[in-house]
Amino acid sequence: MTNENATIAAGPDAGPPAQERVSKEGAVGNNRRPLYLAILAVFVLFWVLGLWAGKSTTTLLNLTVEGIMLGGILALGSMGLTLVYGVLKFANFAHGDLMTIGAFVAFALMQVLPGSEAIASFSFGWGLLVAMVLAAPVVAAVALAVDFLLFRPLRRRGASVVLFTMASLAAMFFLRSVIYLIWGADYHFFYPGRANPAMHLPFGITLQADKIFIFVLALVVVGAVWILLERTRMGKAMRATANNPDLAQVRGINTERVIQWTWIIGGSMAAAGGVMYGLASQLRPEMGFVLLLPLFAGTILGGIGSPLGALVGALIIGIAFQLSSGFIDPTYGPGVAFLLMILVLIIRPQGMFTMGGD
Repeated sequence: MTNENATIAAGPDAGPPAQERVSKEGAVGNNRRPLYLAILAVFVLFWVLGLWAGKSTTTLLNLTVEGIMLGGILALGSMGLTLVYGVLKFANFAHGDLMTIGAFVAFALMQVLPGSEAIASFSFGWGLLVAMVLAAPVVAAVALAVDFLLFRPLRRRGASVVLFTMASLAAMFFLRSVIYLIWGADYHFFYPGRANPAMHLPFGITLQADKIFIFVLALVVVGAVWILLERTRMGKAMRATANNPDLAQVRGINTERVIQWTWIIGGSMAAAGGVMYGLASQLRPEMGFVLLLPLFAGTILGGIGSPLGALVGALIIGIAFQLSSGFIDPTYGPGVAFLLMILVLIIRPQGMFTMGGD
């Protein structure tokens, strides 16, 4: 059928022809190039500023690799955040505290699980991996409980996005208070006193084996979520609900069930991200809140609802976070993530990818 016939068949109010719509969509897709160039320019600028501040190329290369490893940790949190954001259409500020709960639940489980020796060159044993797997359904249950008690009533009343966001802030403070009540305000370590051996790689790169494991885990999780979204009925239902929830309901999709599975998947990935972040640093009640701004920055940069975008966005934020420490105080790292998020919103608000990775 030609474009003219298609327009006639659809009626006078059908909008522009398909060819014109495709051309407009192609023009929108080409807007990625300025974003790529802007990010590349930021990295080049950070390298120049680092060299100007007296850092060697080896140091800057190590900071870049450390940023990639940090991006793996951020990706585990960003993927859960981007799914919830994509399907439910609001910013869940409690996601960072779900990560914290995951880390502390794993910490509590390790106190009762049999101890294990370190695996190969890693600092952790099988006990940590078992605790992480067991913590995932616990955090998923907490996320479901918060949705049932707080967000579901708001959905039924047709509440605005602002009310959902304010409710997530309330959930954030409530969950953190629970963490303080149960575990206190002290810092904790999964393996206190155990050394974390470093690996000496080519070009003078020194890297801890644990961080390589975290990065590989992030890649595996991204692949699993991509398969879920692209190859399973639930994944297709999640994408349909994210695109148009009303139309999804008309087509017979149980959107409430989709939302429940979104919280289950998002909570499980939050648990994994919290455990890995606690392994790379230490456990404290504010650990999830500290990561919240970089998580949102990576989510927006990669594109809402895209697991691949969550990974790419998290890697970019992680590299920028670490490279900026070559010429400014590391405590200003969240500010760097905030500036990158603003840059993305100006150039391409929809981010690099969309739901499904397109």
